[in-house]
Amino acid sequence: MNWLEQLLQRSKRLLHQQAARPGQQPRHRVAVVTDSAASLPADWVNQPDTADWLRVVPMPVMISGQIYGEGVDDVASALAVGLAEGRDIKTSRPSPGLLERTYRELEELGFEAIVSIHLSAELSGTIEAAGLAADGVGIPVEVVDTRSAALGQGFAVIDAVIAAQSGFDRQTVAERAKAAAVCSDVYFYVPSLDQLRRGGRISAASGVLGSLLSIKPLLGIRDGAIIPLEKVRTAARAQARLQQLVVRRIEELDYEPRVSVHYFGNESESRAMAETLQQHLSDDVLVTPVPSVLAAHTGLGVIAVVVGPPTPHLG
Repeated sequence: MNWLEQLLQRSKRLLHQQAARPGQQPRHRVAVVTDSAASLPADWVNQPDTADWLRVVPMPVMISGQIYGEGVDDVASALAVGLAEGRDIKTSRPSPGLLERTYRELEELGFEAIVSIHLSAELSGTIEAAGLAADGVGIPVEVVDTRSAALGQGFAVIDAVIAAQSGFDRQTVAERAKAAAVCSDVYFYVPSLDQLRRGGRISAASGVLGSLLSIKPLLGIRDGAIIPLEKVRTAARAQARLQQLVVRRIEELDYEPRVSVHYFGNESESRAMAETLQQHLSDDVLVTPVPSVLAAHTGLGVIAVVVGPPTPHLG
């Protein structure tokens, strides 16, 4: 059983215990909103106990001029074809209007506050859109820039939902999200820098260097931006070195982190990576796809590993 399944079971027990004690309902009603870059597993998002507290706003992916919404359309299949064929691929932030409608829906459901948790402002304009949307609703909305992506962002969302389910106020829910984000390290390997260069996420010079020298780059996210970690000559060596960096980080920590492996178009390689990392952990490593809004920039064959915070206590 992986750490997410354990949290879901414990969360269910918490909510059922609260329901059995009508006089001890949650002290506060705080909703959580995020965007689809958080890489949250669909099975967890769609659980009724989660869905009551969380909304995930889709981020648009444009493939040769056609717009797809993450979680709304079958964007992953279209994106894989588009990447393989070299089509024009772009992404966009959710519109302020969509975020405001989401906030209003939660306000109408009786929530007293919202914590809106998003992809790094260094990588997307979503934080700005959320700030604009927050001005249009009648309940407080606290916008949290995770300065991360994938489950680096997702861990912040998961911990915020757990805090909200436990009845904590807006400030505490936001603090839990920020603490989880700060504790999350993102490492990833991409076979080519071309997509990141085209999307403006790295400099043109870095992209050319990688293409000319057949470099297989190892990258990370620091202070919200993508940074180079190492340059390796072959894919096999790059994946082996990625594994070494993650194991070293796990061993440096004085707690057992939650760990996830992400992939796009290479699930078998990612599961092999997870099995190896599992030898250094007691909880199972979660394996989940990279969301299309991120895969549009990393390309096919990406492997990302997120070393996150410890599993939170409920209540």
